[in-house]
Amino acid sequence: MASEEAQAEGEDILDIQIRRGLSELWRPTSGLSLSALSAGLDVGFGPLLMGVILTTAGVAGTGELATELLLGIAYGVGFILVVLGRSELYTEHTTLAVLPVLDGQASVARLARLWGIVYLGNLVGATVFGGLIVVVGPSIDVVEPSAIVSLARVYTDQPVVGMLGAGVLAGWLMGLLSWLVAAADSTGARLLVVWLIASAIGVAHLPHCIAGTVEVVAGVLVSPELGPTVFARFLLLSTVGNTVGGTVFVALLRYGHVVRSGPTARDFREE
Repeated sequence: MASEEAQAEGEDILDIQIRRGLSELWRPTSGLSLSALSAGLDVGFGPLLMGVILTTAGVAGTGELATELLLGIAYGVGFILVVLGRSELYTEHTTLAVLPVLDGQASVARLARLWGIVYLGNLVGATVFGGLIVVVGPSIDVVEPSAIVSLARVYTDQPVVGMLGAGVLAGWLMGLLSWLVAAADSTGARLLVVWLIASAIGVAHLPHCIAGTVEVVAGVLVSPELGPTVFARFLLLSTVGNTVGGTVFVALLRYGHVVRSGPTARDFREE
C-alpha cells in the first residue's frame, strides 16, 4: 500500500510538472522574455550578498567554515526570489519543459524555442546585474573589488573536467528543486526546499550558468587577468553541465521511473 501511494504521488507530481511545462512552452515570446530577464536580474542578489559577506569577513577568510556557510546561505537568496516569484530560470526548464516532450505532448522545436528565449533573457539580466555590482558595490563600500574577483575565481580556476562535472551536479540539483517544489504543499515548504538546495550548490561551489554569470562577469569587469575568453569557457562548460544534469539525471530518470512503475490502486479503482 505504501509503495502504491508513493507511486500515485509521483504520478501527481509528474502531471503537475507536465501541465506547468506545457503552459511555459506555449507562453508568448514577450512574456517569456520579460520573465527571463527578471530572473537573470533577481538571481544576482545572491552573489551581491556573497560579496558583502566576503568583504565584511575579509577576503582572506575565504575557505573558513563559518564564512563558507554564510556564503552558501546568501547564495540561496537569489534563487528564492526567482522560484517563489515565478520567474523563468533556464536551469529549471532543463527538467520542467523537457517532460511534455518526453510525454509526446510537445515538440523538440517548441522546447528549443523556450530554452533559447529563457537562456538569452537570463544572460542579459545576469550580465546587467554583474555590472551593477561592480559600479554600486565599491562606490558605497559594501563590496570590495578583491571580493568580486575572489568570487569569480571560484569558477574560473576550476579545471575543464571538474567544472563540467560540477555543472552536471548543479543542473541535477536544480532539476530536483523543480520536482520538489511541485511536491511541496505550502509556501514555507517551498522556501525551505529552494534555500536548502540552492545553499548546497553555493557551499559546494557548483557552477550555475546564470548565477555564476553574475559573478564571472563582475570579475571580468574588475580584473585585467580575467577576460572574455575566461567567461566564454565558464559559460560553455557550466551550460552544458547544467543542461545534462537537469535533462538526463532528473527529467529522463524521473519520467521513466513514474511511467514504467505500472498501474496503481487508483488506476484499478477508475476501471
